Amino acid sequence: MHESAPPLSALPAAGILRRPHLLVTVGSCALVFLAAFESLAVTTIMPVVSRELDGANLYALAFAGPLATGVIGMVGAGNWSDRRGPLAPLYVSVAVFVLGLLIAGTAGSMAVLVAGRLVQGLGGGAMTVALYVVVARAYPPALHAKIFAAFSAAWVIPSLVGPFAAGLVAQLAGWQWVFLGVVGLVIPALAMLVPALRGVRSGPENQPVPWAFGRLAWAALAALAVLGLNLSAAIPVAGAFVAGAAVAVALLAVRPLVPRGTLLARRGLPSVILTRGLASAGFFGAEVYLPYLLVERYDFSPTFAGLTLTGGALAWAAASGIQGRLGNRLASPVAVRIGSLLVLSAIVLALVTTAFGWPAVVAISGWILAGGGMGLMYPRLSVMTLALSTPDTEGFNSSAMSIADSLGGALALATTGIVFTAFTTTAASFAGVFALTAVIAVAAVATAPRVAD
Repeated sequence: MHESAPPLSALPAAGILRRPHLLVTVGSCALVFLAAFESLAVTTIMPVVSRELDGANLYALAFAGPLATGVIGMVGAGNWSDRRGPLAPLYVSVAVFVLGLLIAGTAGSMAVLVAGRLVQGLGGGAMTVALYVVVARAYPPALHAKIFAAFSAAWVIPSLVGPFAAGLVAQLAGWQWVFLGVVGLVIPALAMLVPALRGVRSGPENQPVPWAFGRLAWAALAALAVLGLNLSAAIPVAGAFVAGAAVAVALLAVRPLVPRGTLLARRGLPSVILTRGLASAGFFGAEVYLPYLLVERYDFSPTFAGLTLTGGALAWAAASGIQGRLGNRLASPVAVRIGSLLVLSAIVLALVTTAFGWPAVVAISGWILAGGGMGLMYPRLSVMTLALSTPDTEGFNSSAMSIADSLGGALALATTGIVFTAFTTTAASFAGVFALTAVIAVAAVATAPRVAD
């Protein structure tokens, strides 16, 4: 009787670009790259889409919606991965992601486009968690910092060409092809990954993890609360009450989906998850409005407005690579503290640029600090999450980290959407958005020192 092959994670740490990890690295990074390209492309073209489909009232929902439904996908994929391994969740999530792209790319109204984005978010959220569990089970711990640095690079490298290409495609062929073009690239990326994952451990060797239907229900409730928060501004009298209730429900629903003590910022893993959520909320809540600001107030074209994100993306990639090379010479808690301060500084620069009418170059240049901060923080928070996990909690903790990303961003975008429409002048609207995200970034700075156990 032949002995079974050892799992990939039990093999020597030969490097993420060497056998047996090469194909897993390339395929995983390709999926991250395409998801990032699509995300940055949508940020670039959404002002054009909103204008063409007369959907300014749904602008924030087009971004917050997929983050909200992504929470459901994350919980489902995390639970499924803990039960049977990450392969089936990964394949299904890619299929759902592609379906969402097809719906959005063929939409004739803003409502249909948002519906496609909701489906897309469901698949994208599940795909993120499945890939994190793939990392936990396909790579030895010594390589985790390097593969997460590669993920960060794959996420930000599309900013070199993504915003410009998306603006160009929208101007020459129509914004629909920004969605549809990604579909033809996702399938080959997954096909590259399939044969490389045959050695990935399928599930726990002891008692199987049960289905967590209760957590799925809480995830659905959190998603509905975020959607309700987005729509509360359209309620004439009780809008403020509905918005407050929606935030309360979302926070209540997220408690079973994250480690105990997360909302109280307890030291260790709970604060790792909370800091991740706050950093995401501040960063992405502000980033979505940067191209919008440049198009509306500084008369940038969509193509060049999207290019403003490139500096931050390059800084993200550079900082991510640096922290990966430094390894243990840069303590993870220190990297998180520095990163959170850089993000706060960048948002404050965007705020003062808007409030005092400074040249656009100030906010654009300042965003390089935000990218550098995220590049320092994100890989280290991912490494800390897996380091504080056991084999039967890898899926739960990975999904908790991704949920913090998505729900933090969704709540921030929903709230900034309300703030943006509450003011009567464009200048005040953008200033209100950046003021709110600056407050969130201050909270991230406050919780960052607590990530150390």
